Amino acid sequence: MHIIDVIKKKQAGEPFTLQEIEFFIRGYIDGDIHDYQIAALLMAIWFKGMDNRETTDLTLTMMRFGDIVDLSAISGIKVDKHSTGGVADTTTLISAPLVAACGGKVAKISGRGLGHTGGTLDKLESIPGLSVEQSMERFAEIVSESGIAIIGQTANLVPADKKLYALRDVTGTIDNLSLIASSVMSKKLASGSDAIVLDVKTGSGAFMRKPEDAEELARVMVAIGNRAGKRTLALVTDMNQPLGMAIGNALEVQEAIEILDGKIEGALKEVSLALGAQMLIVSDLATREEEALEMLENSIENGEGKKRFARMIEAQGGDPRVVDDIGLLPQAQEKIPVLADREGFIGVMSTADLGVAALLLGAGRLTKSDVIDPAVGIWMKKRIGDEVAKGEELATFYVNNRKNLDEAEERFKEAITITRDKPAAIPLIYAKIEGE
Repeated sequence: MHIIDVIKKKQAGEPFTLQEIEFFIRGYIDGDIHDYQIAALLMAIWFKGMDNRETTDLTLTMMRFGDIVDLSAISGIKVDKHSTGGVADTTTLISAPLVAACGGKVAKISGRGLGHTGGTLDKLESIPGLSVEQSMERFAEIVSESGIAIIGQTANLVPADKKLYALRDVTGTIDNLSLIASSVMSKKLASGSDAIVLDVKTGSGAFMRKPEDAEELARVMVAIGNRAGKRTLALVTDMNQPLGMAIGNALEVQEAIEILDGKIEGALKEVSLALGAQMLIVSDLATREEEALEMLENSIENGEGKKRFARMIEAQGGDPRVVDDIGLLPQAQEKIPVLADREGFIGVMSTADLGVAALLLGAGRLTKSDVIDPAVGIWMKKRIGDEVAKGEELATFYVNNRKNLDEAEERFKEAITITRDKPAAIPLIYAKIEGE
């Protein structure tokens, strides 16, 4: 078998066999097949696509050619939750502690932010002392003791995906349904949980801009999970505006804590509870969504969700006092208001550009080696449909370095369209996708 023949086969629109997929994944991991050859293969896949069988075979092959986490020492059903990425998407830090407070076991191996999207690990690392680097043995211990642990990916967990994703990022082949699905699900299946809840984003801040495309991606990923013997379901949720009001690492942790403390309502809480409800259902801790939502709300009211978050923070070396004193989180030197230059209604937001504005302030990274500032970011004051007066505050910038401040403010203002008429309401949740 030769890689050129495999490339030409896909260029002709023919499906790969399992043996061909195993050949190029193994060859790429071992270094026998080069970046430029896999780049050509990725481009052929991008143009010609892969069917569901090929996508499943690619997913399972990437999973097998690496470490697979063994969580069998943890009693009960272990549940994982994954978002396809967005802005102010802090649902994990809310839903996971609440599910743990209801008796769930949340074992989550998470990722970092790149570009306009935020990463759960970066958010957690803004908590003083907290380490996301834990051994697999300690990971299992924390989940057993606290009901929740969130750590980073080990070096040999799906190594093929690490190499493929880096290459996709520089070859314009990120936004392919099969490549996205296999990347996400290979890591989820290798992470060892028994059940998986997916949050598939759609809108101006998501890979899938159209709801129908997001639903198709969700169906493919759910099918892969269920074929692999994992109970899997997905919600398709909106990313036409930041989900929460905080964009930036310590700011998002603060918002999550305030929701767990019962101080904040809104879209972020609603989607977090919706995801948490599905996590309880796939964990066999609830049978109906209404029952599950009531359990989660009770965990906010009685403070158990916040306590679970504190227990996880302490178990991972962090300062648990942050849940009662957000002043212990990193603080920005300046708070700069951004004002509306006209009156009207917030009509449209370019969510990706809002994420880039926060990135320019230092809250994100353009490359994986960039260093982020955990204290900086943006706290939104308005959402789509809100009325605004000229000179009214649209957001507050949290700033430590003014180097890119003007560019960030310009990018922010360009991302928000103020209209004369109030826009139609946007749904938060478009669909629930379950296995057949």
